[in-house]
Amino acid sequence: MSLQELLSHRPNPAELDTSLSAPPAEKVAIVTCMDARIEALGAFGLRIGDAHIIRNAGAAVTTDVIRSLAISQRKLGTRGVILMAHTRCGMLSFTDDEFVNELAEETGQPPTWRPATFGDPVSHVQRGMAQLRTSPFLLKDMTIHGFVFNLDTGEIDEVTE
Repeated sequence: MSLQELLSHRPNPAELDTSLSAPPAEKVAIVTCMDARIEALGAFGLRIGDAHIIRNAGAAVTTDVIRSLAISQRKLGTRGVILMAHTRCGMLSFTDDEFVNELAEETGQPPTWRPATFGDPVSHVQRGMAQLRTSPFLLKDMTIHGFVFNLDTGEIDEVTE
């Protein structure tokens, strides 16, 4: 699909709800994968305006995720975090070292960051929850819930810390 075709699918500006405020109505932020098969709001029965959505490859808790959550909490009032990985994630198909070596070979330098690949979505979510819990920049009284979305069944399984 061309860029022109993509842009033709934009919502009509008259259909946008301009009454929504920047702070999410449900005071929650969702950290999930950038995978195009995941509809983060719908997975939890939420709508536009209900939650902040932070997406990256693999739903990794990175320094930028911590930065975004700190702003979400301290400036926009969120108090809950949902961390959701999923089955059949592309990040399961290679290792950090493989990707770093590939980039270094192609560009002549290794990246300054790690890809954050993982072998198991459940343990990946548990590690991420621990990172959120121990970050000095995030509120200590926030609630954290972890989940793994199963792309084959549509089930969402809760992950305990």
